[in-house]
Amino acid sequence: MQVKRFFAADMRQAMKLVRDELGADAAIIANRRVAGGVELTAALDYQMPSEPVRQPNAELEAELRKTQAKIASAHAELAVRAAGEVVKDRQLFANEPLVAPELPTSKVTARPQVPAQPAAVAAAPAGDSRALDAMRHELNGLRELIEVQLGSFAWTQMQSQRPQQANLWRRLQRLGLPAEIARALLDKVGQVQEPRQAWRMVLAYLAHAIKTPAQEPLEEGGVIALVGPAGMGKTTTLAKMAARYVLKYGAQHVALVSMDSYRIGAQEQLKTLGRILNVSVTQVDPGSSLTQAVAPLAKKRVILIDTAGLPNNDPALRMQLEALASRGLKSKNYLVMAATSQSQVLKAAYHSYKRCGLVGCMLTKLDEAASLGEVLGLAISQRLPVAYLADGPRIPDDLHVPRSHQLVSRAVALQAPEEPSEDAMADMFAGLYNSSARRVG
Repeated sequence: MQVKRFFAADMRQAMKLVRDELGADAAIIANRRVAGGVELTAALDYQMPSEPVRQPNAELEAELRKTQAKIASAHAELAVRAAGEVVKDRQLFANEPLVAPELPTSKVTARPQVPAQPAAVAAAPAGDSRALDAMRHELNGLRELIEVQLGSFAWTQMQSQRPQQANLWRRLQRLGLPAEIARALLDKVGQVQEPRQAWRMVLAYLAHAIKTPAQEPLEEGGVIALVGPAGMGKTTTLAKMAARYVLKYGAQHVALVSMDSYRIGAQEQLKTLGRILNVSVTQVDPGSSLTQAVAPLAKKRVILIDTAGLPNNDPALRMQLEALASRGLKSKNYLVMAATSQSQVLKAAYHSYKRCGLVGCMLTKLDEAASLGEVLGLAISQRLPVAYLADGPRIPDDLHVPRSHQLVSRAVALQAPEEPSEDAMADMFAGLYNSSARRVG
């Protein structure tokens, strides 16, 4: 049996190392959390080569027997000597009193009992807590290991039993769509046998899942706030919206409001835009009332609010979101998402800014994106209508009203040129098992 340890950042990478090194027949016999990742101990059974038959050596065996006899006689002689020493000791101390002489008496003060230290009392619960943590880490590792194995098995079974469905899975992964969205789409075309028709129906269902507003936000009017993390393109998108409205209806019906007093040059950027468009710009300082700042602008048809992109743990972000969620303001808040952002960044942005009440989203930097699946997946899963698309730096030319079928066509045009690897597909199926287990739990 060949036993080897593997170290990796997570369970999936560790399993890949095991497969590459020992093959698919290797067995996992232990796993544990270590600093920086996980440690797997894997074993591989194989037939041991039979040892050659050795010819006995008579001279060597005779020498071994002589040596063993000498060792036995030496042990016996030592035992006899030890018994003789014990007899001599008994004869020497035969006439001595068996009771020790009395020591001079002295007044002894009894010591008060020292109460048990709190640390000693708390040692047992602390030890139990450490044992529970270790058990929890081990169970989590086993769960990840099972998920990886189930994902690999499910993907292998999918390829062998339903090759057409497996091909559709690969094509949706090339688009960058989340696994949950892909599964929901493929469930709707599971009975379609013709591959081309199945793919066209998948794209049609995808376009239907992308929601757009019934009316363009600028046409609807009111207070419109753009929220999102730093670097998503909020200020540039707001400038495009303001220029678009001024060119169509004039500058007297629109006003700009800036809540971004944290980024260097943000105020000057918006003031410069206001001067170019001949539009009033109101600056709201931290701690000031947003409702009171907007009140003098009530006669304007459109009020565009630019917000600061703050970290999730910043107290100023909570105050900003509470101001935007105020009933007196009646603001329609749109989450601005850059198509170049990773899926985890987009999810974190949504969960941070949904507290202010989101009515939709705006997609930016489409011209720089390598894939649209991640941003479209979040818009679909969270049911956020896509209000505007921004695909370039020109103001206001690079701002467009979205059409769902055009977005799908653009996503297909940007799909990855290479098909995902077998390990990537197995990991994706393992993630499906993980998400299903979380929903059940």
